[in-house]
Amino acid sequence: MSAIVFDLDGTLIDSAPDIRIIANTVLGKRDLPPLTMTQTRSFIGHGAGHFVAQMMAANGFDRASTGFDATHAILLAEFTSLYETTFEATTLYPGVADTLDTLAGLGYRLGLCTNKPALATQAVLKHFGLQDMFAAVVGGDTLPVKKPDPAPLKLAFDKLGAGAHAYVGDSEVDADTAQAAGIPFALFTEGYRKSPVDALPHMVRFDDFNALPGLMQRLKGAA
Repeated sequence: MSAIVFDLDGTLIDSAPDIRIIANTVLGKRDLPPLTMTQTRSFIGHGAGHFVAQMMAANGFDRASTGFDATHAILLAEFTSLYETTFEATTLYPGVADTLDTLAGLGYRLGLCTNKPALATQAVLKHFGLQDMFAAVVGGDTLPVKKPDPAPLKLAFDKLGAGAHAYVGDSEVDADTAQAAGIPFALFTEGYRKSPVDALPHMVRFDDFNALPGLMQRLKGAA
């Protein structure tokens, strides 16, 4: 039996609209300018703490100032609280649910490795009825380190108890994580990456989730 692990934001779900709403709610309480969607997408990928730091920097907060860390902690707590309950504008990418069912039916064990906090991850999975689809879920705060450190991805595969087949993600962070872990990487090209497709090391690429089962089966046949 083989295992496939997925990233979440920008891979299975398009959460940027809700993340922008959350960020702008936190900023709006302080009469600060809102983030654009371009800014929001560019800040996603390294976890909530990094996102809030980028959000602050975009609004003129000096990272070197003595009050930055204290303000960051306050804003992060507000951001995270909303992160666990805000799903109205988040959507699954087309074909995700059917593809996960197909892969499970083909005998793959499925896991999730994301830099999104664990509680927010479980909440959004429950929102979409996917909480029972993944035999292993590793969030951004499950370990002391986050992607692109390979430890979270390795933990996800260890929890699945099956041979590693591929990691599926959308970004530079995901590509670097897979490379560091020595896991074949499947690149979803419609997510939040900032670089050209060819700049990201990957084994296969796809822009339609309906194509993924076939790609995984071909990879298995070539292994």
